[in-house]
Amino acid sequence: TDLRKQSAEEMARLDFDGFGIGGSFSKEDLGESLRVVNEILPNDKPRHLLGIGEPEDIFMGVENGGDTFDCVAPTRIGRTGTIYTFTEGKLDLRKQRFARDFGKPDAHCDCYTRTNYTRAYLNHLMRAGEMLGAHLCSIHNLHFVVQLTERIRLSIIDGTYAKFKESFMSTYKLRAE
Repeated sequence: TDLRKQSAEEMARLDFDGFGIGGSFSKEDLGESLRVVNEILPNDKPRHLLGIGEPEDIFMGVENGGDTFDCVAPTRIGRTGTIYTFTEGKLDLRKQRFARDFGKPDAHCDCYTRTNYTRAYLNHLMRAGEMLGAHLCSIHNLHFVVQLTERIRLSIIDGTYAKFKESFMSTYKLRAE
């Protein structure tokens, strides 16, 4: 914490257009680390959080002063056949139960993958080792994160952020595999 504070104080003295914040966040100290740093950095400059890509981390980042985010998580898990969904949490589409599931990957998404492919086909691609499966799951996950951050932004604007977060996290965590 002392080193993060010292770094933030030094960076705040410099005339940057914005700040990149990162460095070995653990789930346990993510919120506190971001809070400490963002209390020091100038409020009128954007803060870009590095390595923040899991849905629960995005909420924590927003709550602690993050403006934008990037992370390999959506594509990393996509390459292994796992997707984020709005109503079922994370799904590992390689599992046998998806082999004959002709439903859409996520009923609440309008991405290319959801529009054109089923869970069964993605299951087949992943089990066969076809690169297309990893690409399609990654496309979906990136679209999911963009949709999520857009919904978070709109909930902040209309004053329903706490309700939106509670609703999303109860469903997402409840069903995540």
